[in-house]
Amino acid sequence: GSHPQLEDTPPRIVQHPTDLLVSKGDPATLICRAEGRPAPAVEWYRDGERVETDREDPRSHRTLLPGGSLFFLRTLPARRGKPDEGVYVCVARNYLGEATSRNASLAVAGE
Repeated sequence: GSHPQLEDTPPRIVQHPTDLLVSKGDPATLICRAEGRPAPAVEWYRDGERVETDREDPRSHRTLLPGGSLFFLRTLPARRGKPDEGVYVCVARNYLGEATSRNASLAVAGE
């Protein structure tokens, strides 16, 4: 199958995040890789709410990596102000549409 080159394509998720169990305070990465042309913008949602990363808040411990994965410098348990536990999805968008990953749950062990 030969593809016409340089044709714009809607996003598709080529690598989905998987469930993670991490120890409190440890780093974690939720993997998400999306393809599309133009390159899609990736956003993450936890339990339906958009996840803020250090792009919006320089003090955030969450970083959106160049490929679209979500990196936690350290994971915080639920009893703290901003829990990291929850169900995450990654959404990739460009002007042709959007693609949503499978759900991945992040659980933080230990108190």
